[in-house]
Amino acid sequence: MHLLSTRFLWRTVGFAALLSTLLCMYGFGYAVNQIMFPKPAAQNEAAAPQETAKPKETPLASKDKIQIVALGDSLSAGTGDLSGRGYVGQVKEKLEKQFGKPVFILNNFAIPGFTTGDVLKDMEAKKDIGKAIGQADLILLTAGGNDLFEGGQGIFNGSSDEGFNPGAAKERMPAALKRLEQILDTVAKQNPNAIVCYVGLYHPFLDLDDKREGSVLIDEWNRSAFEIVNKHNNMVLVPTYDLFELNLNKYLYTDHFHPNQDGYERIAERIAQIVR
Repeated sequence: MHLLSTRFLWRTVGFAALLSTLLCMYGFGYAVNQIMFPKPAAQNEAAAPQETAKPKETPLASKDKIQIVALGDSLSAGTGDLSGRGYVGQVKEKLEKQFGKPVFILNNFAIPGFTTGDVLKDMEAKKDIGKAIGQADLILLTAGGNDLFEGGQGIFNGSSDEGFNPGAAKERMPAALKRLEQILDTVAKQNPNAIVCYVGLYHPFLDLDDKREGSVLIDEWNRSAFEIVNKHNNMVLVPTYDLFELNLNKYLYTDHFHPNQDGYERIAERIAQIVR
């Protein structure tokens, strides 16, 4: 009886050892096969499902229609574009193609010759400006060029010896930047959700500025304007200096100050890229 129990015990132990050995060999073989011949993740049932990152949509993409409001000076008014569209009208056309939906210019309140002070006074005096801003999806603003250059007043003194002198423009800059900040603060309060594009300044007298002193001045303005814009969500500064720097005469109107149709098209294309 004792002998039979011992034999049974040893047979059980031997069978268990054999089974363990077979399992180890199978596991080793499976592991080697997975290393040498790995299955694609899609075919591997044990693989975790992969999530595909969805591209983030611009706020304008979710709109059924896009309403534009423009503010500012002669650039937003389109002076120099013989087609009458200016950059505002060309932005409308580009966004219609880009998003495949209707785009409307709700209002264009820009007036040639306006300074930042004029824009502020107009916003305070006309309630319909605030109402339109509140309804807008995209707000376009140009302001500051007339503050600095004032049609060349104080910058060109008539002396060929001294030529371009940006000193007068630099003196006007601090007050103008403060007013620009007030404009953008007001817009942000009237509509905190719209995309606001402030169009930065370019140097219209670059070819007359041998020492490129005006370039430093424009850069200082644009940097300061960027700091102001950057305080608000959904606001962006649209750089334009580089668009005119190398081909100034090609993209300026005959008045040597405003963009021509092609110059405005370059500004519009940049805005369309930014809000894409």
